[in-house]
Amino acid sequence: MREHHYKVNITWTGNRGNGTASYSSYDRNHTIIAGQKPVIPGSSDPAFRGDVMRYNPEELLVASLSSCHMLWFLHLCSAAGVVVLEYVDEAAGTMEETVDGGGHFTEVTLFPTITVAHEEMVEKADALHEKAHSLCFIARSCNFPVRHKPIYKIAEAIGNGE
Repeated sequence: MREHHYKVNITWTGNRGNGTASYSSYDRNHTIIAGQKPVIPGSSDPAFRGDVMRYNPEELLVASLSSCHMLWFLHLCSAAGVVVLEYVDEAAGTMEETVDGGGHFTEVTLFPTITVAHEEMVEKADALHEKAHSLCFIARSCNFPVRHKPIYKIAEAIGNGE
């Protein structure tokens, strides 16, 4: 068994001068950096005094699930002879707050719109979602359901003006 290790640097940038002297005295802003990659601006959800213009951890979790599923799906399609020409996902997650102030995700649903080269590829592509889900490192690490509801477009039909 091989292990993979991941390191990120999270730096809080929200100190307005008095640190966390009170709940409203600081911003939730931070940066996320991994190696020499571009900085990801982070904050908390606006419902928790976060900056709406920055990514929050909940969005990043949903994005991680969507990205991991897409990458496995594309790999499986390439190995199965399914030609995917476009993949756009409108993933959505639901988080439930608990009485103690914490919370947890109750589900994430992936809504990818996938363009394949030919109509006969749709059935095979559709079957590969379950395998992609079972292989996705992120989905396998979650304790809530991750569903997928794909929509397919056919490139040959689009090319014919349909």
